[in-house]
Amino acid sequence: MKLERNDIPAVADEYVLGLLEGPERADVEAEIERNVALRQAVDEVRERFLPLDTGLAPVDVSPSLWDAVSSRLPDWSKPSLQVAANPVSAPNNNGASGWRAAAISAMAASVILAIGLTWSMTRPLDPIVIAVLMNEAGEVQAVVEDYGNDTANVRLLTDFVVPAHKTMQVWTLPSAEMGPMSLGVLDQARSARLQGWSLPTPEDAQLYEITLEDEGGSPIQRPTGPILAKGFAKLAR
Repeated sequence: MKLERNDIPAVADEYVLGLLEGPERADVEAEIERNVALRQAVDEVRERFLPLDTGLAPVDVSPSLWDAVSSRLPDWSKPSLQVAANPVSAPNNNGASGWRAAAISAMAASVILAIGLTWSMTRPLDPIVIAVLMNEAGEVQAVVEDYGNDTANVRLLTDFVVPAHKTMQVWTLPSAEMGPMSLGVLDQARSARLQGWSLPTPEDAQLYEITLEDEGGSPIQRPTGPILAKGFAKLAR
C-alpha cells in the first residue's frame, strides 16, 4: 500500500485502536515492516494509549455482560452528543485534523467507559454514574465511579506530577445552585476510594473534575487551583 505522510497518523491511530480488519489490517502490518515513519507512529500511539491497557485489571466476562455494556455506550452517530472534553484546535488550524483528534478521543473514552462498566458490573455494588476525565488535549486522565452513597472511586490512568505542598482534589457539580462540591483529596497521586460527604444522587451529564490545590485541599470549599482533568458523567445503571 502507498501512504502519504499526512495519512500516517490516522492509519496508526486506527491500527492501534483495532479499527482495521482483514486485508486492510494485513496491508498495514506489511507496511509497518518496511515503512519506518509508520512504525514510529504506531509505537507513539501505543505509548499514548497505554493507560487503556494498564489502568484497569482485566476480567473475564460473559457475552451477555458485554451486550449489557455495549447497550450503555454513547451513540457517537448522534450530532447532539458531546464528548466529555474541551475541544482542541489543531496547531495548523487544519479542521480535518481537529475532527480526527476529537474522534480518536471519543473512541478512547468509549473504550475506557466500556472497561469501567465491565469492571463495575462484576462487583456486588454498581456505581450510579461513571465519568471519564480528560485534560485540555483530550487525553484520558482518570475515571470517577460515583456510587451515590457518599462513596466514589477515583482511578488515575496517568502519572500525575504533584509539586511539593500541593494536593489533588476531586470535585463534582450536583447543581448550579449548590455549586462545586468536594469529594475529597488524594493523599498521593494514585487511585483511591473517597467517602464521607452528603450530596444528592448523581445524575447523567454531571460534571466531575480534579484540580491542583494547596496542601490539604482548597481552603474555601471551592476549586482555586488549575484543572488537571474534567468530564461529564454517564449513567451506569
